[in-house]
Amino acid sequence: MISEGLRARMLGGAMYNDLLDELVRARERTVLLTDEYNGSFGQPVAERMRILRRLLARTGTAAHFEPTFRCEFGSNITLGENFYANFDCVLLDGGAITIGDNVLFGPRVSVYTSNHALDPAERVAGGCYARPVSVGDNTWIGGGVTINPGVSVGRDVVIGSGSVVTRSVPDGVMAAGVPARVIRPITDADRTGYLP
Repeated sequence: MISEGLRARMLGGAMYNDLLDELVRARERTVLLTDEYNGSFGQPVAERMRILRRLLARTGTAAHFEPTFRCEFGSNITLGENFYANFDCVLLDGGAITIGDNVLFGPRVSVYTSNHALDPAERVAGGCYARPVSVGDNTWIGGGVTINPGVSVGRDVVIGSGSVVTRSVPDGVMAAGVPARVIRPITDADRTGYLP
């Protein structure tokens, strides 16, 4: 586990040494737990949720990652209710990642909170910093989307496949592109009438 002082530094956005033995050990623990989770595919849901609860800071009552799922530490990730990620999800959680209720991730979605120092000498010395990422309720992130550090994605949002989200996205819109930009609001005209 990461010491409270170092974790507070990371979550607070201060520079930290990414090469510290403490962080290397935490990443090793995470690899073992994600391997255990990915290997449990097809086992009872309760068993898979038990592994996720050991790995992540918080999970809602229903959370599912198709294999393979990877994260850096896990301890900085909070999932709301009814979360689903298709295969190859990557959550780089040097900073906090907060995901709301009823969120869907397409295949190969990546969320990055961490960034290496820009100065070459600081970068070689292990200098990193992190900015939080949040994804609001009822949001669908399309396949192949990358969400960058410090971004908030609002509630009731759709992010188009292949987009790179470099700045925050407001509630109730469709956004897409590289970099992602708002395409249009989601309105009543988008209702198809489907309700089970």
